[in-house]
Amino acid sequence: MTDFITKQRRTHNCGELRVSNVGQTVVLMGWAHRRRDHGGVIFVDLRDREGLTQIVFNPEVAPEAHRKAHSIRSEYVLAVRGTLKRRLEGMTNPSLPTGEVELMVEELEILNESKTPPFVLDTEADISESIRLKYRYLDLRREQLQRNLVLRSKVAEAARNYLSGAGFLEVETPFLTKSTPEGARDFLVPSRINPGMFYALPQSPQLFKQLLMISGFDRYYQIVKCFRDEDLRADRQPEFTQIDIEMSFVTEEDVLGVMEGLMAEIFKKGLDIDITTPFPRLTWEDAVERYGRDNPDIRFDLELRDITDIAAGCGFKVFAETAAAGGIVKAMKVENGKRLSRKDLDELPGYVSEFGAKGLAWARVNEGDWTSPIYKFLDPRDVTAINKKLEANPGDLILFAADTPSVVNEALGNLRMRLAQRLGLIEPGNYSFVWITDFPMFEYSEAEGRLVALHHPFTSPLPEDIPLVDKDPAKVRARAYDLVLNGSEIGGGSIRIHRSDVQKKVFSTLKIGDDEARSKFGFLLDALEYGAPPHGGIAFGLDRIIMLMARAESIRDVIAFPKTQKGTCLLTDAPSPATPEQLMELSLKVVKG
Repeated sequence: MTDFITKQRRTHNCGELRVSNVGQTVVLMGWAHRRRDHGGVIFVDLRDREGLTQIVFNPEVAPEAHRKAHSIRSEYVLAVRGTLKRRLEGMTNPSLPTGEVELMVEELEILNESKTPPFVLDTEADISESIRLKYRYLDLRREQLQRNLVLRSKVAEAARNYLSGAGFLEVETPFLTKSTPEGARDFLVPSRINPGMFYALPQSPQLFKQLLMISGFDRYYQIVKCFRDEDLRADRQPEFTQIDIEMSFVTEEDVLGVMEGLMAEIFKKGLDIDITTPFPRLTWEDAVERYGRDNPDIRFDLELRDITDIAAGCGFKVFAETAAAGGIVKAMKVENGKRLSRKDLDELPGYVSEFGAKGLAWARVNEGDWTSPIYKFLDPRDVTAINKKLEANPGDLILFAADTPSVVNEALGNLRMRLAQRLGLIEPGNYSFVWITDFPMFEYSEAEGRLVALHHPFTSPLPEDIPLVDKDPAKVRARAYDLVLNGSEIGGGSIRIHRSDVQKKVFSTLKIGDDEARSKFGFLLDALEYGAPPHGGIAFGLDRIIMLMARAESIRDVIAFPKTQKGTCLLTDAPSPATPEQLMELSLKVVKG
């Protein structure tokens, strides 16, 4: 085996051979993907990360290689040498880039055998994810996952090249840092040489990249691992990767312009797709008003319309009482509403109830009236006014929700997405970006009983809103911006606070006292006293971007070794208990709950 590799170096990969290579002596190495025995001649599809090449064992050409080939099984590791031939007419495979050629094997070396895999690798069969994650090294041999990781590598390379070309420096920031809990839980790391003290794994390099701006580095980036100890979903992991960016002497326009160029570059290099810039923009208020959420999918219509002014004086009690109590009534028009049957309509209230809605009214628009359970309660003038506001025509369907603003927006915003999928309104392969700007600076946390920062406490208020920070914080808008792609937030950032007096004012509004601020963020407050430049930046979720680009169902399908939704690694069986000796060294004791 060693002699073969030493004397017969691999000449090509399994995805690059073409008709132009016919007649060449070729050495390939890879895994046996499929084996077929056709009347004494044995065919094997040899696979590596670049693709497949059909190799042929003919007893009349190479009897010894043919004899060995009888023992080949799925996933055996092979090395072969032979002459490349053109396939016979009618035997080509147009679905393979190498489908016009085959390698007539003259020498075979079985480099390693393989146990029978726990699942079949040469099909797209539905396999239990727990089995896939337990045997992730086998799962990663499958074509789709290999394509996903190749795409990930291309995107990361394109990002680095683009940012370096735009004058950014890649600077590494610490993984062992100070716990400054503001948002998700930190992962804590005990210090052996400082008993009873803990580091935290960074949720973001936020403070360090701001310090780099104060240090004069002007343009920074980093493709970096971050960590959050939070409940998981299909698009979240306890450890994730960010494209982290910060710039000095900039406004929002500068940041957004450079980032649009970055997105265009990674889509061109990753998928060979031309992205149109500049991206459309919506204020946070407009996004919630029109789409019910601050991460809208704008690839289709189904916009929401506020009809509270009409509902307030109508005869339908639910609408009128909601409006009188300070709630809102919103409606959504579905063109050609006959696509939804009465059975479909009967199922929708159960769906919106998952988001707190107590019900969902509907109306089918006719020439002069509605077909609707609520029609008899409405004056014809109200029906006309609603039709006009929604620009509804005969044949359209109108859906209504009445409740508090948060419930109505969440219910209809999610229903909008469900209907788009149900009615086929989303064109496959369409990528639609939108910036969301002018977020509220603060939101009230019921759990903490105080205002908290909607993004983070280092985000700058709009200059004209700074006087409102301590007087009327509910009206303060942040210089924050999110980039949304196809209804998923893929990046978020802001212009930062660069004046210590404004930072202290924000901390005060958040009920972070001087002692607490000094304990958690004293190093930042000190740094702001030494000539901090105006600066801003953004962080993109690389995992989520790749998931959308690859059209993967789960973020786990674009990460080499992901965790489960419970934060465990089925491959390595992590997390696992520490030994008593390890705990003693760290001055720790485990208390079982």
